[in-house]
Amino acid sequence: MSATHDAAGPDRLGHLPSYLMTQAARHVHRVVFDRLDSTDARGHHYRILAALAEYGPSSQVDLARRCGLDRSDVAATVDALVDRRYVERTPDPADRRRNIITLPSRGRRRLFDLEQVLTEAQDEAFAPLDADERDLLCSMLTKLVEHHTRPASVPAKQP
Repeated sequence: MSATHDAAGPDRLGHLPSYLMTQAARHVHRVVFDRLDSTDARGHHYRILAALAEYGPSSQVDLARRCGLDRSDVAATVDALVDRRYVERTPDPADRRRNIITLPSRGRRRLFDLEQVLTEAQDEAFAPLDADERDLLCSMLTKLVEHHTRPASVPAKQP
């Protein structure tokens, strides 16, 4: 191991993928957070705007499910986005207890701007990797995430 690794922990940790992934994730998170913070945004803002662009008008419950966020986080994020006029919230005509969140053109422009910010953050965070290595990393991480998030198999019913 290199001398720079010494500051990060004992050498015996350096061969553990889980340890290396955690260290890399900390760095990447800081880069992304700092870039978003410099534009008065958070990752949840991007998730909500992207979900609305992809799926169209949605209830806050649907946004929470689609974005993998807690309902209270979605409510706070939607409040912040409404305040900035990046989304609109209106009562659902079918159920006045629910709100429908829509993405106006101002929100679409914000989404485009945030995509640029995130592209720059990816370029900074993954600078040591070439395009093929980034693709391979994404493929391997996708495989891990899919493995650990797939629903448990349901046993077949016996006749």
